[in-house]
Amino acid sequence: MTQAISILLCALGGEGGGVLADWLVDAARHAGYPAQATSVPGVAQRTGATTYYLEVFPTHISALGGQRPVFGLNPLPGRLDLLVSSELLETARQTALGLCSADRTCVVSASNRALTTQEKMQIGDGRLDDAALVHLLQQHSQTSHVLDMAALTRQAGTVVSATMLGCIAASGVLPMQRADYEAAILDGHATGNASQQASLRGFALGLDAVQEQRSQSRYVDAVLAPTANVTADAADAPALPEGVAALFPAAVHPMLRLGHARLIDYQGANYAALYVQRLQAVWAAEQSGAPGQSRATEEVARWLALWMAFDDIVRVADLKSRASRLQRVRDEVKAKPDDVVKLYDHFKPGVPEFAGLLPSPLAERLIAWEQRRVASGKAPLGLPIKVGTHTVGGLLMLRLLSSMRGLRRLGHRYAQEQALITDWLAAVEAGARAHPDLGLALAKCGRLIKGYGSTHTRGRDNLLHIVRHLAQGAVFDTPQARAQAIDQAREAALRDEAGQALDVALRAHGAPARELRAQPIRWMPRVRTQHADKG
Repeated sequence: MTQAISILLCALGGEGGGVLADWLVDAARHAGYPAQATSVPGVAQRTGATTYYLEVFPTHISALGGQRPVFGLNPLPGRLDLLVSSELLETARQTALGLCSADRTCVVSASNRALTTQEKMQIGDGRLDDAALVHLLQQHSQTSHVLDMAALTRQAGTVVSATMLGCIAASGVLPMQRADYEAAILDGHATGNASQQASLRGFALGLDAVQEQRSQSRYVDAVLAPTANVTADAADAPALPEGVAALFPAAVHPMLRLGHARLIDYQGANYAALYVQRLQAVWAAEQSGAPGQSRATEEVARWLALWMAFDDIVRVADLKSRASRLQRVRDEVKAKPDDVVKLYDHFKPGVPEFAGLLPSPLAERLIAWEQRRVASGKAPLGLPIKVGTHTVGGLLMLRLLSSMRGLRRLGHRYAQEQALITDWLAAVEAGARAHPDLGLALAKCGRLIKGYGSTHTRGRDNLLHIVRHLAQGAVFDTPQARAQAIDQAREAALRDEAGQALDVALRAHGAPARELRAQPIRWMPRVRTQHADKG
């Protein structure tokens, strides 16, 4: 690198900001890296903070051949590598000045607040919203770590500057090692006095806290990385039949392999063949609109498999009675081979779950009866069941229920889900023929289908409303504009469980909001306690 690493430290009065800057310079020089620090004093009464600007050249002095870098005296907008602050609003203030950038800056901030004079002057609650401040940091930083530095500082019995030093060391921005930072704190002493030992404790707590956040972030990134996860999972899935693989391009194969294996496990080979048939229709539609592209087909391969393998009582019983699940539970509780593990599962199936396995005419009458009961103010029926899965009787009951998957295709729930899937796929195919962006936007709407019970119903209703009123109803100038509206509606539905954001997005594009669902009002009898009667 030919550029110095730039760091801005922000600290309030009495928090040891100057000491922190000195520690960083000493740690850099201890490790053999050139460094320089400057400071800009703040003002009193919590209207500002003292900032310290440092630059560390990430090339060892021995490799410079006698040359020395020229350092800057102040940070440049958008060129900051690390921003560290002991107060959340101060972090947001520096971010608002344009010093951070989303493609470069790592932000480390305390979640703690010291109220400003303006906030204290308000008649009511004048405090700024912490969530909005954190969101601002996340928007304008490459990585961000927000943590309760005050609690860590109290735990260590030191000042916040020591905790901030640990956070800086764990951020990975600077080239120094842990020993270099600890040497700066000890300042040449072998063990250090009581104050230095407290600083070492605060340093260790800050370092561990940020390292834990980074580990969690790496895990989440790995989980959410679609290509890596699909490839890894597909490697464990059974191989695709050659005849099926030949029908689709290689880009679709990883997801197709997972979906095909899932549906064979769920319902059998015939059901998996229906999955392939549906996917072929989407692929053909996409090729007619954009030859050579397969993005919509890849998305449909994912969400169609998940929707077709909808959760019902048969599926739940199957998953809970598998040997792999029992072994996973033993691993989670760290049971030894000779330990006895008792496992109880609690179920509360209601009328919709039982009606799902009945033929449609009978199921519709049963569901209508339940709806009349609920409309009259009564609670929905549910059958609480406690099953000892570790017992022979409990396991046999679950296996018996899971063996009923052959009856699933005769049930009301199966017929209902297949009809709705057909509606969605028809919209995807029509969109793919019109424009690749439109087909892809509608394919991604399959993400709205998730969970079970009311969560599944709500996602399904949202998807169908988007399809019927944005894909087929509202007027747009171009297919790309329609695709953009569908994308916005989908993201709104995923952000807000209540659906208010979705209604706003629908109205913004000329589509009607979702219909309000009738909810019964239940009058609860007033319970008079003995104490109230005496009063």
